Amino acid sequence: MKKLKQLSLLLFLGVIFVSCSDDDFEPFNDPILNSIEYDLDERSNSGVSGDATFNELESGAVQLILEVQGTSSGNTHPAHIHMNSAAEGGGIIVSLAPVDGATGLSITTFSSLDDGTPISFDDVPNLDAYINVHLSADALGTIVAQGDIGQNVLTGESKSYDLGERAVEGISGSVLFEERVNGEALATIQLDGTPDGGMHPAHIHMNTAVEGGGILYTFNAVNGTTGMSRSNVGALDDGTAFGYADVLTVDGYVNVHLSSDDLGTIVAQGDIGQNELTGVSKSYDLEERAVPGISGSVLFEERVNGEALATINLAGTPDGGMHPAHIHANSAVEGGGIVYTFNPVNGFTGMSQSNVAALDDGTAFGYADVLTVDGYVNVHLSANDIGTIVAQGDIGQNELTGESKSYDLEEKAVPGISGSVLFEERVNGEALATISLAGTPDGGMHPAHIHANSAVEGGGILYTFNPVNGTTGMSQSNVAALNDGTAFGYADVLDVDGYVNVHLSSNDLTTLVAQGDIGINELTGNSISYTLSETDVAGISGSVLFEERTGGAALATISLTGTPDGGSHPAHIHENSAAEGGGILYTFTPVDGTTGMSQSQVEALDDGTEFGYSDVLAVDGYVNVHLSSNDLATIVAQGDIGAND
Repeated sequence: MKKLKQLSLLLFLGVIFVSCSDDDFEPFNDPILNSIEYDLDERSNSGVSGDATFNELESGAVQLILEVQGTSSGNTHPAHIHMNSAAEGGGIIVSLAPVDGATGLSITTFSSLDDGTPISFDDVPNLDAYINVHLSADALGTIVAQGDIGQNVLTGESKSYDLGERAVEGISGSVLFEERVNGEALATIQLDGTPDGGMHPAHIHMNTAVEGGGILYTFNAVNGTTGMSRSNVGALDDGTAFGYADVLTVDGYVNVHLSSDDLGTIVAQGDIGQNELTGVSKSYDLEERAVPGISGSVLFEERVNGEALATINLAGTPDGGMHPAHIHANSAVEGGGIVYTFNPVNGFTGMSQSNVAALDDGTAFGYADVLTVDGYVNVHLSANDIGTIVAQGDIGQNELTGESKSYDLEEKAVPGISGSVLFEERVNGEALATISLAGTPDGGMHPAHIHANSAVEGGGILYTFNPVNGTTGMSQSNVAALNDGTAFGYADVLDVDGYVNVHLSSNDLTTLVAQGDIGINELTGNSISYTLSETDVAGISGSVLFEERTGGAALATISLTGTPDGGSHPAHIHENSAAEGGGILYTFTPVDGTTGMSQSQVEALDDGTEFGYSDVLAVDGYVNVHLSSNDLATIVAQGDIGAND
């Protein structure tokens, strides 16, 4: 259909332009064998665009028809084929018949270049050339339509990279690389915000933007009035071949400078090739430490090559300061040596950007490694005061998942001291343990441990926390293993048969300032209370409270009033009802006469039979509290429980 359309056009043109034919209608006798069409794009806001069609004539000559829209009657537009790509520019190799403004047409038949070099239709796809249509013979410098042809034609493959604002507010844009048939690239820089009249040098530099590097390739300067620059990318400045495929893999970035006299001022910048960001990122909080008001985050963004762009962003840093920053080994509460050094944080901006590709010792370390590193980030006050940490945060496997469990630590031997212990799950399954106490005296250091069993049973030390600082009431510890080396993480905390003790001091471990059951010994909130009525001794009565534990056992608390100071009163669960009487099933911790209290762990009967909270509710039994171990016959308080309540 296309050939028929073109043939019809030629027939029409033969009638119109008969006076221009040197061979008396020869075109009608020279059939078209093949055709190639190229686009002619608008230039100079002319409104002119169209097509260039190369026809293979049977005679062996080449016929070129330019057909454009947007021209006006009475105008004549010179046209030429030039060498090189349009972005490069080059001399005329074929002078074409001018485009008639009235019809928008130009027809030229040729079999050689202007210099006499023969050319055939088969040579056209290999031409390193472009076509220009000019405004007029008096304004050849103004191009109204233009198009690359031959090997410079674009394949349709392209890659765009952002050019972000830098030193001059409001200037940003992009650089678009479009693949040519010959493997080279058309690079188009498009910026918004550039001032009229300026010319902005632009280059591809080696390395990432945060690392900096020498110039590899020089673009045509960006025109400030249009914000545009077009360049042909075929070789680096040193002559090394460099085309579209190389752009996609280059270790480089693009800088657009303020002017040739001020290359130090960057107006727009962006990583390209293997340094492009994939869109995958991970952010970690950096919390306030020694200097009030300074906190923020560190963002790691994945590059195409697997490396990472690290951006530290802090609020509250003082103007003029420079704050060293590092990744350290281990979690923050454990502490560890420096493994990676960031570019320092600028106090004016609160910002630091670094390329993360290798640790300080040269070990490869990229984005994927950040996500799994056993590490944390420190931002220091200054190079002269590394010991003062202004912001800090765990990263990688030490990041907190958001899962946590808090247990109460109740007042014990020292009035007014109580609080909690919070266990927070890490990505690696370990836990950050934070003890927070109110009422601790300034300057003291309080040892703290996880012990085996419930608090009422007592047991040996399983795990040692970092001591609680009396001034802050705080302690933070990494929970990864018990003192004997057995693995012990967040999930183990939830299942441990244990309790926490906080001691008065390392010299007085027997004095407990706070205590709380954890793991399976935590209370669920379910409870049942039974009355213990006065029996053989006037004035003694109370209750027994059974509280369900997470593990199914029970905490039994006997509370009596009227017991004499200094006494110790054995207590038991007996089988059957009190009216019937029966043998001892379970032995409580004796009731302290001074306090009237007794607390016991209920998880098995005296014969070893499992017996927990749910069994208490159903037991056929009663409770006796006796006068003393020497006088079990005298009952001071008694009450039916379970099925007999």
